[in-house]
Amino acid sequence: MKYRNFAGLSWQPSALGFGCMRLPTTDGVARSKNIDEAETCRLIRHAVDQGVNYIDTAYGYHEGRSESVVGKALQDGYRQKVKLASKLPTWLVNGPDDFDRLLNEQLARLQTPSLDFYLFHALDRERWQNVILKHNLLSRAEAALRDGRIRHLGFSFHGEYDELVEIVEGYSRWEFCQIQYNYMDIENQAGTAGLKFAASRGLGVIVMEPLLGGRLSAPPADVLSLFAASGQRRSPSDWALQWVWNHPEVSLLLSGMSTMEQLEQNLVSAGASGPGSLSGADLEIFGRVRNQYLTRSIIPCTACSYCMPCPNGVDIPEVFRFYNNGVIYDKMENARADYRMNIPRLNRADKCVQCRICEEKCPQSIRISEWMVKAREQLDQSRP
Repeated sequence: MKYRNFAGLSWQPSALGFGCMRLPTTDGVARSKNIDEAETCRLIRHAVDQGVNYIDTAYGYHEGRSESVVGKALQDGYRQKVKLASKLPTWLVNGPDDFDRLLNEQLARLQTPSLDFYLFHALDRERWQNVILKHNLLSRAEAALRDGRIRHLGFSFHGEYDELVEIVEGYSRWEFCQIQYNYMDIENQAGTAGLKFAASRGLGVIVMEPLLGGRLSAPPADVLSLFAASGQRRSPSDWALQWVWNHPEVSLLLSGMSTMEQLEQNLVSAGASGPGSLSGADLEIFGRVRNQYLTRSIIPCTACSYCMPCPNGVDIPEVFRFYNNGVIYDKMENARADYRMNIPRLNRADKCVQCRICEEKCPQSIRISEWMVKAREQLDQSRP
């Protein structure tokens, strides 16, 4: 295992952290509550035995079951070998007292008196302003730091770059943040600019979704051929992980591993990782791969939002983003699941009434109403 620096701390994290959102299940349904506890215990303990020292879970993972199972896996001395992280479900907070209620419930689930790293989960501007600041949760977190229930405070993030800046600059005692980052998300969400900004402010930066929910592990044939042309015997997953680890600003990356094969492969990748380890030729390959993925996009939407607001409530840029993702990565089922999770029913494609008002505003002259029908057919499919 290779170890990296974590800004502000003398402790060094393993390059690979174990993310517990995609644990093995007994029903074969990803992220279901039916976690295979025995296999999860075997995976986590093997990872720790091989040098992984950071375990990440959250209140809502696996329909609320992840924390309890992780707590069981870390018995028999394993809790003392790792730094354990979990997250406050900000969407369940309706008042200041909810912070302590939820944190204490999490500690009980995890069978531990304290969490090494505690994050406000999935912050963006709306949750920062209307949950964290509104309910004065920073003071509650500081009290938990003083009494030892948590040791380091940070946040996970799913907004845009300017929102990240607002949150980082809005509180002087952040120690770390967690962002989505991979070779396809250099300008999406926090992006490369956000990674560098957070690191420049002295925060440790943990990367989630380095494989974009598994999409980068099984690229379509035209993308796979570009990796093969390099002559290097790397799997697509290894390429993607090495790209993240190549950034010195990254403190560690999290991977959700549901099989021993995935874990073993990632352990080998971690052992070959290092900041600045990719060559110029390697980085050129990523540029070609990124461009090839983007050429697969079929709706030329730039998310400029000139089409918004839709009089019927459709979130046009987001609908098109998820539809394009399904085509780009050749995984429409994944895009469908993300669409249902992230877009409220009132803002989905099936609310389009073909009024074409948006088309008059679109600088790309996209036939929005026609594409919305196709998006509805692929993404809605009469599912909740």
